[in-house]
Amino acid sequence: MSRTKLFTLVLIYNRPHVLLGMKKRGFGVGRWNGFGGKVQSGETIEEAAKRELLEEASLTASSLDAIGVLTFEFVGEPDLMEVHVFKCQQYEGSPQESEEMKPQWFNQHSIPFDSMWPDDILWFPLFLEGKKFRGYFKFEGHDTILDYTLTEDS
Repeated sequence: MSRTKLFTLVLIYNRPHVLLGMKKRGFGVGRWNGFGGKVQSGETIEEAAKRELLEEASLTASSLDAIGVLTFEFVGEPDLMEVHVFKCQQYEGSPQESEEMKPQWFNQHSIPFDSMWPDDILWFPLFLEGKKFRGYFKFEGHDTILDYTLTEDS
């Protein structure tokens, strides 16, 4: 039986620009992504999201809007990843490169989907439209989606 591990993902959105980070090490290296990571013991999901944003981009979130939950299964891996996605439009500081991420602004019409996780192109439009969503993605390796479901939440 698989366990579920909790993760966070924060996307900074200053219409029409989205701040993404190039992952420099660890899981997802070489891909553009939002900022986030594992929820640690004793912290809430929102606390983890704020901590990761500060650690990875030197930004302090004034508020976070919960916009989605994505569950990932990787064939051959015992654990599921439950990723809580947040939109952040109010924050303090300016994006700074960290050991883990190199931040860069992208126009919402020029998101580098070819250098992101394959599932991003499926749910990212919902994020840009301000819709809430829930999804499940089953991967073989890190590049092939075997199956998925994606629904809008009301």
